Amino acid sequence: MAPTPEQHRSDPQVTVTRAPLEPSGAGAAIERWTLRAGPVEVQVLTLGATLHGVRVPDRHGTVEQVLLGSEHLAEILGPGRHYGATVGRYANRIADSRITLDGTEYRLAPTGNGVTLHGGPDGFADRTWAAEQVGDGDRAGVRLHLHSPDGDQGFPGALDVWVSYLLAPDGELAIEYRAVTTRPTVLNLTNHAYVNLAGEGNGDVLGHLLTLDADAYTPVDERQVPLGPFEPVAGTPFDFTTARPIGEGIEEKHPQLVGPGGYDHNWVLRPRPQDGPPVRAALLEDPVSGRTLEVLTTEPGIQVYTANGFHGAVRGPRGVAYQPYAGVALETQHHPDSPHQPSYPSTELHPGDEFRSITVLRFGMRFSSRHTV
Repeated sequence: MAPTPEQHRSDPQVTVTRAPLEPSGAGAAIERWTLRAGPVEVQVLTLGATLHGVRVPDRHGTVEQVLLGSEHLAEILGPGRHYGATVGRYANRIADSRITLDGTEYRLAPTGNGVTLHGGPDGFADRTWAAEQVGDGDRAGVRLHLHSPDGDQGFPGALDVWVSYLLAPDGELAIEYRAVTTRPTVLNLTNHAYVNLAGEGNGDVLGHLLTLDADAYTPVDERQVPLGPFEPVAGTPFDFTTARPIGEGIEEKHPQLVGPGGYDHNWVLRPRPQDGPPVRAALLEDPVSGRTLEVLTTEPGIQVYTANGFHGAVRGPRGVAYQPYAGVALETQHHPDSPHQPSYPSTELHPGDEFRSITVLRFGMRFSSRHTV
């Protein structure tokens, strides 16, 4: 008999349950937490503090899974290990797998191609986090905790990290990050979910309309490491200051697109109040289903990755093997390689300080060209 999900007390309009996924084979069992508010359902795995699924209705009321992911543990642990995961200690790339803090150089665990990507080969996406049910006013959800020891993947300082997924009765999902350290270190956390608002496995996202509240981006070298100075998006395929299809310029022979085969770049978001509430960073729209996703954040940047490197290694719930452009990742973050770029906002975290970051995913639907709810 299958395990009975454990029901947790929460706001009457938001229910929270949990149940084992299956043994991980590496120690602690993986839990699947499910948050529900009306027709909206959110699933979170303790493996990697992963946003594993989001089910939302279209303009006709049809509810579908809009995140890419697998139900097969071998794929979740293998080629799909970053799908929806909390990545860290340092999301994105650090050049040359080294950092210098207070005059001391630290060698980081490399991931290949002359960089340390997403915190190293054994990053936060590979760990099983502790979880507990939480509530915050009308919102309810799950808070996950991970202890990262001093020297983990070469990073200095013992770090404690908390990630909370909080669902509101209207279906708005907040992802809240918090961290403290025992020694100076660098930290850059993000969520690595892939979205297809038409429904996972239902074609590609090239027809999705994307708006980015950014007037500049960070060009990269062949390692996908920022060259340094910001470049204006005006007059380039990187201009999403007004809504346009993702696929409109993706095959242009722009030197920044030829190498990665699509978008895998960081946009510099317009200035937002320091220590203020989340501000809009992106709007994604599927004209066919009417589903929309508004992304708000306190972070200064957003990485847009159009799944250029997908080649069928992960198969979703529909049984469809994901190919290039099957989804798009909208990763709110500090800019890549900030430890080597003094002009970028700092990613240093010191003892006695607390890292805080909030990203909000606001799903909606567009009934016509003039009306979004």
